[in-house]
Amino acid sequence: MIHGETWRATLESTLFSAAVGQWAWLDDYRQWLWALGLLSVVTLIFSVVVLPIVMVRLPADYFVRRPVKDWPTRSPAAHITLVVLKNLLGVVFVLAGIAMLVLPGQGLLTIFIGILLLDFPGKRRVERWLIRLPRLLQTANWMRARYGQPPFEFELHEQA
Repeated sequence: MIHGETWRATLESTLFSAAVGQWAWLDDYRQWLWALGLLSVVTLIFSVVVLPIVMVRLPADYFVRRPVKDWPTRSPAAHITLVVLKNLLGVVFVLAGIAMLVLPGQGLLTIFIGILLLDFPGKRRVERWLIRLPRLLQTANWMRARYGQPPFEFELHEQA
């Protein structure tokens, strides 16, 4: 009987040490895990608060009409500053969206908002391709409907 109890104690201590050993790496990366947890909470709040505001404020014909090229400013320095800030914000949205692909939040939708803010050649083509992804379009139009806005349009409507 002593032999059986010794074997059981040895097995339990071995399993316990193996389990503890598997999770010991958590101590080594504690700061990173806290940072990822905080990033996860921030992206979740961002996707719940900011994304609906942006999606609702876009006009329904945004993907049909010609884009506005310039912002009216009084000085070239103000114009350059606004364009740089807009593009930096776009980069932040794209990076947050990429993080949301593995963290809680609307990753594709956030990437889409970031692309809306960026200036690069072929931007309209990328926007139209992204918004036509079924899951993204469904989510965007659901947000718009929730706040009484019409769904996005993709065809020109002839007015008589």
